[in-house]
Amino acid sequence: MSNRSITRHEVSQMAGPFRAASRATMRHFLFASFIGLVAALIPPGALSAQAVPVIVAEVRVVTFVDEVEALGTLRANESITLTASVTETVSVLHFDDGDRVTAGQVLVEMTDTEEQAQLREARALEREAASQYRRVESLATQGTAAKSLLDERDRQWKTARARLVAIESRLSDRLLKAPFSGVMGLRNISVGALVEPGDLIATLDDDTMLKLDLSVPSVYLASMHPGIPIVATTRAYGDRVFHGTVRSIDSRVDPVTRSVVARVLLPNDERLLKPGMLMQVRLRKNERQAMVIPEAALMPLGRLQFVLVADPADGALRARKQQVEIGSRRPGEVEILAGLKPGERVVTHGMMSVRPGQEITVKAVDDGSLPIEDILRHGQPAAVAGSRQP
Repeated sequence: MSNRSITRHEVSQMAGPFRAASRATMRHFLFASFIGLVAALIPPGALSAQAVPVIVAEVRVVTFVDEVEALGTLRANESITLTASVTETVSVLHFDDGDRVTAGQVLVEMTDTEEQAQLREARALEREAASQYRRVESLATQGTAAKSLLDERDRQWKTARARLVAIESRLSDRLLKAPFSGVMGLRNISVGALVEPGDLIATLDDDTMLKLDLSVPSVYLASMHPGIPIVATTRAYGDRVFHGTVRSIDSRVDPVTRSVVARVLLPNDERLLKPGMLMQVRLRKNERQAMVIPEAALMPLGRLQFVLVADPADGALRARKQQVEIGSRRPGEVEILAGLKPGERVVTHGMMSVRPGQEITVKAVDDGSLPIEDILRHGQPAAVAGSRQP
C-alpha cells in the first residue's frame, strides 16, 4: 500500500457524518465533555479546592394534578335512526340534510287516504253511539227503558270509541315526528318511495351535549368520582382544548382488561364536535399543592432517589447529597414528598463531575422557561448566598 497524504476533499467526506448531528445534541455533548475534561485535568489533591460550575433549579411549590390519559369516541347525547313502522309510500318530506328540528316536529308524512276515510266513518259511528246511549240513559232514569238495553248501548258506544282510537293510532304511524330536538343526518329517501319497517330514512342526533366513554384502569378507581374535570383534544382541531366533566362511573369492572368505563359529558355549544370523532382525554384528579423539581436532578440508586443540594457553607456553595421521596411525575418535573424544602436549590446539570461536599459555583439557574442551550448562552446565575460567580 502506497503512502499518500489525505486530501482536503477526503477530510471533508470523513467529517460529513459529524455535521449531520443536531446542534442541540452537540451543545449538550460539548458542555458535558467540558465539565468532564476540567474535572479530569485537575490534580486529585486540588480537586476539593476547585469550584465546579453547575446549573441549579429551585424547589418550587406549585399546583400539581395527577393526570390519566385515555382515548374515547364521541357519541351524541341522544341519537336515533328514523325508520318506518308500516309499509307505505312517502307523500311529504318536511326536512332536508343537516336541518335542525325541534321536538314534536313532523318530519315525514305517508299516504293515509284510506285511513282518513276510516277515521271520518269511525267518528260518525262514535257520535251516533254516544247519542243512542244518552237517549236510552234518559229513558232508563224515568223507568221506561230496560237496564239491559242501556248496557247494550253502553257497549256499542265503547266499541265505537275503541275503533276510533285504533284508526287514530294507525294514522299516527304514518307520521314520523322528532322525539327530541337535534340535527338531521343525510336523507336516504325521496317523495313517492315505498318504505318498509327497518328501512333507514335518516338519523337524528342531539349534539348540544356529547358523551365520551373512556376505559380507565381500575387502579384509579378509588380516586374516580363524578365531577372530575377532563381536558380533551382531537386532531381535527389541532391544539384546541375542550373541557368537560365525568358524569358517571360504570358499576362493573371489565374482568378481561381490568378497566372501568367512565362517561364524560362535553358541552358542544359551537357545534364543532361530531359523533364518532376520536378524542384524546386527560382526566385531572387529586389537585394539590406540591413541591416539584426538574426530573433531571434525580440520581437513582437502586430503588432510592438522591439529589445534590447547593448548600451555602463557609462563604461558598457546597454540594450535599440528599435522599428524597418522590411522588407523581409529569413531563420534565417530579413531585417531592420528603427530603427537600421549598426554596432549596438542586443541581440539574453538571452533577456527574461533583462529589458530595465539593465546592460548586452556579453557572445558571434553570426555571423551566428556556431550553438548556439558551440558558448556557444567555442565562445569568441568580444571587446565591456564599456562591462564587465565575
